[in-house]
Amino acid sequence: MSASTTAPVDAASTPDGARPELPRASAQDGTHPRPQMLRAAWASLDGTWAFRHDDADEGLAEGWGAGLPDAGEIRVPFPPESAASGVEAPGFHPVVWYSRRLTRDDLVRAGAGDGAPRVLLHLGAVDHSARVWVDGVLVGEHAGGHTPFTVDVTAQVGAAGDSEPLVVVRAEDDPLDATQPRGKQDWHEDPHAIWYRRTTGIWQTVWLEAVPSTSVEHLQWLPVPGSHGRSALDLAVRFRGRPAEGSRVRVVLRHDDEHLAELTLEVPTGAREVQVRVPVARQRNGQAVDEVEWSPEHPRLVDAVVALEVAGGSGAPAVVDAVSSYVGLRTAEVAHGAFLLNGHPYDVRSVLNQGYWPESHLAAPSAQALRREVELIRELGFNACRVHQKVEDPRFLFWADRLGLLVWGEAPGAYEFSPRAVHRLVAEWMEVVDRDASHPCVVTWVPFNESWGIQQVRDDPAQQAYARALTDLTRALDPTRPVVCNDGWEQQSTDITTVHDYEGDGAVLARTYADEAARDRLVGGLAPSGRAQFVGGAVHAGQPVMLTEFGGISFQPGAARADAWGYTAAQDAGDWTARIGALYDAVRASTFLAGSCYTQLTDTEQETNGLLDAQRRPKAPVEDIRRAVLGGARDEG
Repeated sequence: MSASTTAPVDAASTPDGARPELPRASAQDGTHPRPQMLRAAWASLDGTWAFRHDDADEGLAEGWGAGLPDAGEIRVPFPPESAASGVEAPGFHPVVWYSRRLTRDDLVRAGAGDGAPRVLLHLGAVDHSARVWVDGVLVGEHAGGHTPFTVDVTAQVGAAGDSEPLVVVRAEDDPLDATQPRGKQDWHEDPHAIWYRRTTGIWQTVWLEAVPSTSVEHLQWLPVPGSHGRSALDLAVRFRGRPAEGSRVRVVLRHDDEHLAELTLEVPTGAREVQVRVPVARQRNGQAVDEVEWSPEHPRLVDAVVALEVAGGSGAPAVVDAVSSYVGLRTAEVAHGAFLLNGHPYDVRSVLNQGYWPESHLAAPSAQALRREVELIRELGFNACRVHQKVEDPRFLFWADRLGLLVWGEAPGAYEFSPRAVHRLVAEWMEVVDRDASHPCVVTWVPFNESWGIQQVRDDPAQQAYARALTDLTRALDPTRPVVCNDGWEQQSTDITTVHDYEGDGAVLARTYADEAARDRLVGGLAPSGRAQFVGGAVHAGQPVMLTEFGGISFQPGAARADAWGYTAAQDAGDWTARIGALYDAVRASTFLAGSCYTQLTDTEQETNGLLDAQRRPKAPVEDIRRAVLGGARDEG
């Protein structure tokens, strides 16, 4: 590894004894599946696995956890419905099984050895519920199709000697179960309206990692309220195993060659987690704060090393475990009817992104495709994206952090209101916030969209309570970002008043959002959808107003689909870009809109209203689309 991609190892920058090969998190290549907590070694297990459908759900009774009979093959992490998997079976298959042997080479690449005897198997996302066996021993279970989980396979690997233990994964994803947080995955066998083909089973990277007996399990970085995110950070460190008495955590922050902060915290006896405030001394007086703060225009990342240490026999501390991370010094908040980034009003110019590929569905076709997605969004003139009804791969968030793109994190919706549906969404959403809260790109949380899963929220006190409760729970988990309660309409305790309006005539849209009088009519009655903008006694209380879905203009420059779907349609490229430009002229002319989100980035299945087609090819020259989006605004690059 070159010096540019490794964490510095001098005494002023890293804990004594930290491994020289510890990677520099901000300079990674974008392939690591957990980009904000890196060790020196990890092993991807993606590739060819054995695979079998289990439509009769007989595998448990027949003991398939010990091995799959008559199995075919699949390319992990691509879902079996997709062409990229090599299976391409898009019908209803509610139970699927996978298996793969762990080789000696896997363990070596994962870093297993005397200093790292514990072996962890990480699964990035398995839709919807999973069980994992190693050599026939059940080692872990997880529910939630969009969030990662980890199983400790040390006992099975350690007992294997020179053998190659067999990992078996069973995934269950009932295509008709409306209580699952499923987002845009269709419950019909074929896609219809605005829903798409399903993504079943493993759809994010499976990987192996060896760690010390006691190790750092999770980091969470949050800006300190009132510090504008630049003079202090709150860090929570969670441990796997219980640190020995006398342990301490050491934290070092650097930006390029500048040493920003360093502190040491004693770990209380028996503690499994510690929290510490990390001051950034050079920012204390507010001088030249913009030299290190993060924004889309200047996506500066601060490298961090977090080490768990214990006193050695000679008195010098020994490093038990060390991980490389990064942070972005920024704040995101709302005040005075505006969205504030780093304490200043910021015009959120966003695009709706479904994160769906025709060949691989919710799974990205490659790690490089995730970088290119961020680059395309920026090239088209946007500074933000709303990841819609999907929890995106962390590697996408890394590139948004690195290249500068605001992200709205949104929960995949369920379509039923019941105790089971509530439990499932709440549990999975808590994991989402825990996983992604450290990313500076994520500036807003959206737990509900368009009353999906709370269809009677206008009149049902129970559904109103649920929407308010999950919004408040999100604030409790992360008090540093705005939370949108039910994006689009029928809102209650929301930090941003968001409106969905697919009016295709720019002149009409301009009148709807012209001025404060128009705003008062909009937020005080029915939304453009015909639903109430506020419910449950809630009223607009000065929150910023954003048009978070608009556009949706269908245009098919190539072969036309018979089932093409959009809110309005254009005849040719000139007509299409003119329509987009007229809508954006209306948005820019508004005296009160604090942001907008155009629908949508790409064509997706039968939805042909993307700025790009499904293969990510612009439907008109990029400069023409960019001009329509930006109009006379300054080209921000």
